[in-house]
Amino acid sequence: MFNSFSGDDACKLLANGAQLVDVRSTAEFAQGALPNAVNLPLQSIMSAKNILDENKAIVLYCVSGARSATAKSYLLQMGFNNVNDLGSFKNYNCN
Repeated sequence: MFNSFSGDDACKLLANGAQLVDVRSTAEFAQGALPNAVNLPLQSIMSAKNILDENKAIVLYCVSGARSATAKSYLLQMGFNNVNDLGSFKNYNCN
């Protein structure tokens, strides 16, 4: 799936206070995550309103981009507006 949201786009949003959200499992997250990421596993996405700030941009990631794409769809359906899918953590290139 083509993703027009780039690593550079993510860096700009994160520099301006966006929330970086890792939708991998808690076990995967425990093995390592991107700096300042919060873990919200895809299977727990329905609790997003208790964890994420709806007024801030959100940048999602996982391993391949499949779970983050699914999470983006769910969050948009839940009323979150500024949801961005980085796809794979390998697309992260912020300093």
